[in-house]
Amino acid sequence: MGFVRHPKNPILLPDKYHTWEDMAVFNPGATFFRGKFHLLYRAIGEYVNYVSSIGHAISEDGINFTRDPEPVIVPEKDYEQYGIEDLRINPLEGSFYLTHTILGCPANKGGEPHRVGLIKTNDFIKFERLGVITPKEICSRNGVLFPEKINDRYVLLHRPLYSAGSQRNGRTIAPEIWISFSHDLLLWKDTQPLLKPQYWWENYKIGSGPPPIKTNKGWLLIYHGVDQERVYRVGAVLLDLADPRKVIFRTKEPILEPKEEYELFGDVPNVVFPTGLVEKDGLLYLYYGAADKTVCLATASLEKLLSSLK
Repeated sequence: MGFVRHPKNPILLPDKYHTWEDMAVFNPGATFFRGKFHLLYRAIGEYVNYVSSIGHAISEDGINFTRDPEPVIVPEKDYEQYGIEDLRINPLEGSFYLTHTILGCPANKGGEPHRVGLIKTNDFIKFERLGVITPKEICSRNGVLFPEKINDRYVLLHRPLYSAGSQRNGRTIAPEIWISFSHDLLLWKDTQPLLKPQYWWENYKIGSGPPPIKTNKGWLLIYHGVDQERVYRVGAVLLDLADPRKVIFRTKEPILEPKEEYELFGDVPNVVFPTGLVEKDGLLYLYYGAADKTVCLATASLEKLLSSLK
């Protein structure tokens, strides 16, 4: 069980010829559109303020990517002035909804409170900002959408850190995955915990990875877990197709963890952070950030992965 790293890793490195992405490129959203793989990746061009922008790369084989020479999304609104981070590409109703983390203060000051923003695109050329979809009183990130309505409602997973304007020493929410529902993608209700840290490799915090994909055994959600030593690993869960609040299966051991040099050493060491997942011809392409420095790829047979989730 698990994903196999591609031998060409890292598949994207910082580009010294582009000042906006010459320090780090990582944590890409991914999808398959019009016969090509698309990545929207987080890019860093300076470490003083550490403000992220978003680059775009396309590929015919999912391995060898060509990048746009300029970022396709840069901070423009007041609410995103400190950066647009860890974007996920959510296919939904013929469009792509881009969930991403926005910061309440500069990243070098902690970035909190984090909130989840939403951008819409139909072609990866024009981008429409829809605003912030998590409330001011909740510090939340790692937002992903299900690719279809369930029981006539949109479904969002996100990871609150703390609640109601409280400080760290006030009322806290455990860093776990929560689920919310909406009729319009903007106002989210019926928020409740879904997954709590449970095993040794995720006992510090967990968060959603790429958007869930629909399979014949349930919604497959790849997620990240962090232990007390701040090592980031990857796990998987299956959620009920009709009621995603019900957990069918959860991996007790990680299915991907830092082992290679490019995952062990970087801007943040010991990190594999999954943010993009594409299924094509029965093969899963999992795109992840390695040590907050580069973009990497691991693959797995969907059938074999599902067979192992028992």
